[in-house]
Amino acid sequence: MEIAPKPTPEAKQPAVVLYCPVCATEVTDPLTCGDCSAVICRRCGTPLESPDELAMG
Repeated sequence: MEIAPKPTPEAKQPAVVLYCPVCATEVTDPLTCGDCSAVICRRCGTPLESPDELAMG
C-alpha cells in the first residue's frame, strides 16, 4: 500500500510594495489600467513606483 505524498503548501509571493510620489505614501490597493497595464494610485492616478526606483537626493 503506497502513501500518497502530501501536497506542499503554496508559497506566497512577497507582497510588492508600491509608493505614490504625489501622495507621498505607500499604496496597498493600486489600480491597474485596462489599456496599458500601468499600476496607478487609486487616489490621484499617478503611476506608482517601487521603493528601489525612488530618486534619492
